[in-house]
Amino acid sequence: MRKRRGGLNFNRKRRTINADVLREIISWTLHIVIAVFAAGWLVYFVGMRTSVIGVSMEGSLYNGQQILVNRLSYLVFSPKPGDVIVFQPNGNRNSHYYVKRVVAGPGDRVQIKDGKLYVNDTITDYGYDKIMDPGIAENEILLETDEFFVMGDNCNNSEDSRSGNIGPVSRQAIEGKAWFKFNSAESYMGLIE
Repeated sequence: MRKRRGGLNFNRKRRTINADVLREIISWTLHIVIAVFAAGWLVYFVGMRTSVIGVSMEGSLYNGQQILVNRLSYLVFSPKPGDVIVFQPNGNRNSHYYVKRVVAGPGDRVQIKDGKLYVNDTITDYGYDKIMDPGIAENEILLETDEFFVMGDNCNNSEDSRSGNIGPVSRQAIEGKAWFKFNSAESYMGLIE
């Protein structure tokens, strides 16, 4: 009887996995797991994503716009005038996050006269229109240690440090610095200035 060529042969030698290929697969898997863990850790502990509520920051940020908050920056540095911060008024954990611009810091004197913002008796310009309601800043306010005076960029439609129920913002109430903004219509992400 002749041996058939081709056909099924169940006695074929099985291929063995090459040790180098196995090491490469394990290496890639480990790197992916570490990258996913690091990204999750960074987002959870360092960054926070929230959205702008209201029209108080129009011109820079818009109602419903998503922003990324850097939670670590103010553990090392102090907020400075011009920074856009995210905070909860009076540390109220049941309130939504407020997003406002720092216009004065600890030790500064703030007053609104004739529709203009004065910090340490100098007119400051953050592109504000004439400020219609000076609120509690009608009289000069001396900011204490770790207090910041904040205002919305759309100052005539903003509940900010001029409001008696918010007042100067304490450093403990600040969640972090608004870092990036997302513009869903254009899938754009950019730094907040």
